[in-house]
Amino acid sequence: MDAYVRVRGLTKTFAVRRGLAQVMRGEHPVVHAVRSVDFDIAPGETVGLLGESGCGKTTTGRLLLKLLEPSAGSIAIGGRELAGLAGTELMAFRRDAQFVFQNPFDALNPRLSIANSLSEPLVNAGIPKAEHLDRMKVVLERVRIRGTDLLERYPHEMSGGQLQRIVLARALVLEPRFVVADEPVSMLDVSVRAGILNLMRELQDTLGLTAIYISHDLALVRYVARRTMVMYLGSLVEDGPTEDVIREPLHPYTRALIAAVPQPRVDQSRAPLPLRPGTADARKVGAGCAFVNRCPVAIAACTAERPPLIDLPGGRRVACHLVQAPRAAVAAEPVLS
Repeated sequence: MDAYVRVRGLTKTFAVRRGLAQVMRGEHPVVHAVRSVDFDIAPGETVGLLGESGCGKTTTGRLLLKLLEPSAGSIAIGGRELAGLAGTELMAFRRDAQFVFQNPFDALNPRLSIANSLSEPLVNAGIPKAEHLDRMKVVLERVRIRGTDLLERYPHEMSGGQLQRIVLARALVLEPRFVVADEPVSMLDVSVRAGILNLMRELQDTLGLTAIYISHDLALVRYVARRTMVMYLGSLVEDGPTEDVIREPLHPYTRALIAAVPQPRVDQSRAPLPLRPGTADARKVGAGCAFVNRCPVAIAACTAERPPLIDLPGGRRVACHLVQAPRAAVAAEPVLS
């Protein structure tokens, strides 16, 4: 089956504000937000993009929807190469690909009624005004909002759960085929998260959407995504079926993420995380593995060469010298201290 989303060598750098000394030396520091990322997503597949804050997840999502332009690499969605899309072709892509924003309170214009917020994408897509109300009724029904009473309300008159349903409705009103959801329930109370997640799973299955869920929350990704990609400082370090990645993580960073999930204990004890002291800084990524300064099992090869993301049995991929190198060769190398 051909991939619906095809990404090759995707890279995004941002210039960093320079200090006087850097200006004098002629330096142009950059942040490598996304570093040579490759992946495919099949039609109708749901994928989780997992990692801590600042790892490049949201930047990747915005690149996929052409909200940012890549510094290098290519993106093809639904057979369209995004590079150079303009005019009617870009408008057609905007109808097929939508973003679900993290904060429903910020995603909606407080000066617009719900009806105006839902009709805005229809206007931009050139949908005749006579069709707007019928489309809004259909999409409100899909997100479990009965009737049209809420259409004349404003965002401040609604609860967080209602607003998130409206944000979902606005993303779906154009009947897209591809959706990127960025931390879709992180701003909601725990009491309403389950309902929104159940709704999103149901919509994905009913509508046959191809979807990416961006999150730092392992439980959320496990619930909504059958496949998970793990990102660290702009690089994909692991990719595979979600249950396999959680039960048997192959990359040291994935193991640390899973170990960081709180576990109920009577004595409140907690084992130390499998990490060396250090910080994640996208401005200081060297030629080797991005995780090398925090990895507890890093070897000399990890500082010299960035490990490629290789295919393994069972639909898994991992970027780690310890997984890829012969065990005898690895045993002969010293662990970095």
